[in-house]
Amino acid sequence: MVPSKITTKPIVVKSLREQVYEYLKAELKRGALDTGAFLDLNKLARELGVSRTPLRDALIQLEVEEFVTIAPRRGVAVRSLDPKDIQEIYQLVGALEGAALLAVAPSITDADLAHLRELDQRSQRAIDAGDKDGFYETNYAFHDFFLDRLGNQRITALVHAKKQQLYDWNRKFERLHVSWENSGVHEHEEVLRLLEAGEAAAAAAYLRDVHWGFNVQEAFVQQVYFTEQG
Repeated sequence: MVPSKITTKPIVVKSLREQVYEYLKAELKRGALDTGAFLDLNKLARELGVSRTPLRDALIQLEVEEFVTIAPRRGVAVRSLDPKDIQEIYQLVGALEGAALLAVAPSITDADLAHLRELDQRSQRAIDAGDKDGFYETNYAFHDFFLDRLGNQRITALVHAKKQQLYDWNRKFERLHVSWENSGVHEHEEVLRLLEAGEAAAAAAYLRDVHWGFNVQEAFVQQVYFTEQG
């Protein structure tokens, strides 16, 4: 008797740089690293039990993603977001997601639209239930549909990195901001309505200029990022 083939997933061993990078990202997300403050690299290296090399490499990656600033002869400081930063991120994400939607619109089927509407309905149910994780999962899935269909990994990686700056930083999104999230769901519905009507250019423009329009969203941005405490 020939034994059945045993399949196992390969064990992925992360480098020290990757481990340090993930640790620092988690610390940033939980607000343990004060924005504007310079990091004590010697202390960090001792606490992590690593040399300065993997720490330096991880910080270089975080600088590329604009989470920290490496200042020659001064050190490494945790960046903060100001309104101009957020406006520029909105413009970038809106332009890329709008372009992705317009590019893939001819391939979107009725089944795709039904899937997107189901995601939107699940988002609304998550908001109503106060389910933060459920909302962000379905919200990301809605937006990622267009990026995934486009299949440009560089664009997807850039959009995800910019969203991490917006959402995974300074504990601003540890809970739902119900008015803003409800508004976002309604905006998704308008995108779908325009797609169903065959108005792909209008749908892309709406996603870019309204859903990601800083001037449209500025009141919410000011409230969440610069008014609310904690």
